Amino acid sequence: MFAISVRFDLKDAQAAARFDELTAVALAGVKDDEPGTLVYAVHTVEDAPLSRVFYEVYESRDAHEFHEAHESTDRLLSQVEHLTTRVRVEFLGAPMGKVS
Repeated sequence: MFAISVRFDLKDAQAAARFDELTAVALAGVKDDEPGTLVYAVHTVEDAPLSRVFYEVYESRDAHEFHEAHESTDRLLSQVEHLTTRVRVEFLGAPMGKVS
């Protein structure tokens, strides 16, 4: 299992709207084409309307590489630099606690 958390801080409301559009397309691609993606959850952040946090769990690093290469993910990632002020990626260890 392989998991990451990614926080995107967006430049402004217009950038956030475009980011959300691209994210919706990426979510559809994950649902339709990525059986190795176990969890792909996108969150808004309370008290930070221009931030988004992704929590992603993959069955393997290969599944994550497949996700990154998917057309809809590539489209989102290719525009991140223009839409964000900061991106923070954290690679996560094995979870403790309740996991369904």
